[in-house]
Amino acid sequence: MSSVDEGDYRRAVSRFATGVSVVTTQDGHLDHAMTANAVCSVSLDPLLMLVSVEREARFHDAIIEAGVWGLSILPATARGTAQWLATRGRPLHGQLDRVPHHRGEVTGVPLLSEALAQLELKTVQSHPAGDHTLVVGHVLSVQASEHPGDALVYYRGRFGALP
Repeated sequence: MSSVDEGDYRRAVSRFATGVSVVTTQDGHLDHAMTANAVCSVSLDPLLMLVSVEREARFHDAIIEAGVWGLSILPATARGTAQWLATRGRPLHGQLDRVPHHRGEVTGVPLLSEALAQLELKTVQSHPAGDHTLVVGHVLSVQASEHPGDALVYYRGRFGALP
């Protein structure tokens, strides 16, 4: 067991600036989405990415069951979208109604239309990790803006911009 104080740990890792994205999936006919900053490129051969999903989150069971998911990397102008999709207890039905999105051509998962980049992925592995699951996906498609604006970042518990 660790003797590290959870508050000290949270304060320390909040000093690590991360990009902000929205991870999406579709379970049955219901769209699911969550704001995520624990996303990582894993491999170029094969193309793999991972997302860390809290096991108690509604999104967890949806992404595991669906087996496919989308990743939309957010621009600085999407702070409201990031906050909305990070809100615990938001309505499950229609959570993307206020967010411009379209369906991925390969998987049909929702992708945010105003994102700096959009990826479609197929889950190839999942690994329990404490109170989260690391979901590893094989990249099936990529779209990236030729002229991206500023990126949305998360630093010290707040959303901000990074040119």
